[in-house]
Amino acid sequence: MILDIQNLEVSYGKIRAIKGISLHVNQGEVVVLVGANGAGKTTLLKTISGLLNPSNGSIKFQGLDLTKIAPHQRVIEGICQAPEGRGIFPGMTVEENLQIGKYSRETAKVEMTEDLERIFELFPRLKDRRTQLGGTLSGGEQQMLSIGRALMSRPKVLLLDEPSMGLAPKFIATIFEIIQEIKRQDVTILLVEQNASKALQIADRAYVLETGVIAKEGTGASLLKDPAVRAAYLGTGA
Repeated sequence: MILDIQNLEVSYGKIRAIKGISLHVNQGEVVVLVGANGAGKTTLLKTISGLLNPSNGSIKFQGLDLTKIAPHQRVIEGICQAPEGRGIFPGMTVEENLQIGKYSRETAKVEMTEDLERIFELFPRLKDRRTQLGGTLSGGEQQMLSIGRALMSRPKVLLLDEPSMGLAPKFIATIFEIIQEIKRQDVTILLVEQNASKALQIADRAYVLETGVIAKEGTGASLLKDPAVRAAYLGTGA
């Protein structure tokens, strides 16, 4: 496995947001986290990224204990997150936003050019808008930019937090197609997504989080058929 989380606990003051969960991600998988707002999904991603500190438990990435290294070092090691809300720099161009994604790596000009071209091949819309300010892009284009910026660091594990949130249906379909293409490029993905139906359709495995604990786990296909999951997250009964 590439990512192994054991007995993880995370608190906001006296509030326990994550209550001793254990999960793992294998090399090359798309693993999905499903759950209601407040279940702890974003908290988990932030803890893996190093933006939050756990009160207990371990996070191991290829055997390395991530809790002992700084957030920027985690990016260097191969973990990068495209955050909820996109977090792009609106006053910078598309190309400048993408270049920021290489900030943690010493990069030769030829490597920067190669990575930019790889992102533009994955996101042709961004290539057409490479000199346009990030703040003038549509919501879907900003999401593409956020994911592209994360990919510029050449991650081994990509953390995606609600990539389809607030997007028009045509962009939602495009984003999920892109996630599958990223997987084909040998990037492992841990995905938090409110659109449980689409997420589970592309998931190798998935975990259902409820108030900081794992309530269910299984393959994406098996959870799509689970009556409780269908009733709670897919808007349909058995």
